[in-house]
Amino acid sequence: VQLVESGGGLVQSGGSVRLSCVASGFFFSEAAMTWARQAPGKPLEWLSTIFRDGTSLSANTMEGRSRISRDNAKNTVYLEVNFLDDEDTAVYYCATNKVNLKQCRTRADCSSWGQGTQVTVSS
Repeated sequence: VQLVESGGGLVQSGGSVRLSCVASGFFFSEAAMTWARQAPGKPLEWLSTIFRDGTSLSANTMEGRSRISRDNAKNTVYLEVNFLDDEDTAVYYCATNKVNLKQCRTRADCSSWGQGTQVTVSS
């Protein structure tokens, strides 16, 4: 299993970012895919999960200002986050549970993780 995130960088406060995660090595179209993040000195935070049927769940911090989507033809999952502020500065990861392809939210539940992409919000 390989997950490769991209799209991070330095973003101005109030701006937006669109992150991508390209997956390989498992049946991507059958898998629930998750985005999570970790800010310096803070625990891992689950952000959003998209299921194989395209439905999704999002954390309260993401409600109304984010969109998770997937393109099964490209084996890619996306996360767009708008209205960024300092609290959004973190390393953003995509993850999946390659064992059962079901929803996962924590490091224990998700068996496979990407290397992460850094998002830094400047005020």
